[in-house]
Amino acid sequence: MPGFPHAMPLHGLAGGLMIGLAAALMLLVNGRVAGCSGLFARATGLTGEGVPRGIALAFAIGLPIGAAIILLTLGVRAHFPSSLVLLAVAGVVVGFGTRLGSGCTSGHGVVGMARLSPRSMAATATFMGFGIATATIMRLSGVAL
Repeated sequence: MPGFPHAMPLHGLAGGLMIGLAAALMLLVNGRVAGCSGLFARATGLTGEGVPRGIALAFAIGLPIGAAIILLTLGVRAHFPSSLVLLAVAGVVVGFGTRLGSGCTSGHGVVGMARLSPRSMAATATFMGFGIATATIMRLSGVAL
């Protein structure tokens, strides 16, 4: 895998199992879906509903710290877009999409699909389809992915 010299198929499996376990625990312990967009909205105060704000803040702070620990442990360099404007626009578009779709990939794709939710199946098919189309268009137009 480019930029990730120590990657092995088991890393992806382990990551997927941890995400599934975390989502299951969140649902069992708090009775709430572990959707990243909802947790970030709660952490930033954009919404007053959901898990207690302390849990949402711990998630919002812990996610990038956990990623940084993994990057440092494996000695991998992270690559970010060179344009902060492009990054900001992408963030706004993703935020709009998660509100429009009533959730994100973690909420719909992990928890909703596991619960066989028709709404989550439709949402997951939609964002996967558009993701594939976007990657294909970018690759064909010469934009590096």
